Amino acid sequence: MAEGAEVGAFGEAPGTSSRLHPLQRPKFRALLDYARPGDTLHISGMFRLVRGTGHVLDVLDVLHRDRLALRIHDGAFSAMDLTARHPRTGELLSTVKFMVQTLAAAGELQRDLRREPTYDGLRAAEAKGSKGGRRPASAAGATDAVRSAYLEGRSIAALARDHDVSRGAIRTAVADLLPEYTAADPGATTPELPVAPDMPGKVADFLRATDLEPAERAALDQGVTVRRGQGYTLRVSATPAVHHELLARCQPLDGTQGAPAIPAQRKARREYENRVNALVADNLH
Repeated sequence: MAEGAEVGAFGEAPGTSSRLHPLQRPKFRALLDYARPGDTLHISGMFRLVRGTGHVLDVLDVLHRDRLALRIHDGAFSAMDLTARHPRTGELLSTVKFMVQTLAAAGELQRDLRREPTYDGLRAAEAKGSKGGRRPASAAGATDAVRSAYLEGRSIAALARDHDVSRGAIRTAVADLLPEYTAADPGATTPELPVAPDMPGKVADFLRATDLEPAERAALDQGVTVRRGQGYTLRVSATPAVHHELLARCQPLDGTQGAPAIPAQRKARREYENRVNALVADNLH
């Protein structure tokens, strides 16, 4: 909140994904909009807001632009003035930048170490034949009605709403009626070949916090992480149609009304789009 003013705390909803960029979090955006030059923002812990070095530096750039100070109450960042800049150049002090990068990398390592036992358990379960993830709800007793409605032109999303089940359950009920199933018939169009572009980590982080279709989520979950310095890319193998759906999902990274684009995220989305288009073009030749 703003220092010296009697205002309530700005707290994110419990369901807000920690992968969402801090500048895209509704309550943090509201806090930035409320604050005025000279105010001090108070945050309980840095890693409750950010997930890595890039996020920290993006936040600090916005605070510098809006002339806001920042105070972290808990954790390694609590003893540092993260907004300290050189009086002549206005750039972030090199010592501050070094400490931010070091502590953020330590935070990422700590999260990775916490996740490793979970991944080990999932791999062990898969080796025994168990398939992870939430099972789609069953459209019990309504299969015939679902199939008839689908043949009459009702969409999968609409049928899922009508029967209060997941889209996966509807897809299961009409699996043999779907275009990708009938495409195996003689005379049908040749199915698209998958392509595997490297998706920038900023795009992957955004999409993981987005509501995706099952095929889109599966492609993202099965992507191979490639570490690149402080960041990473995700090699996602999927058909061009799935990649174009993912590109449409991350369109907000180019900026929307009331939420200006973050240059690094906009650049990452365009890199992903260029890589998809280049691989699709190669497949056509």
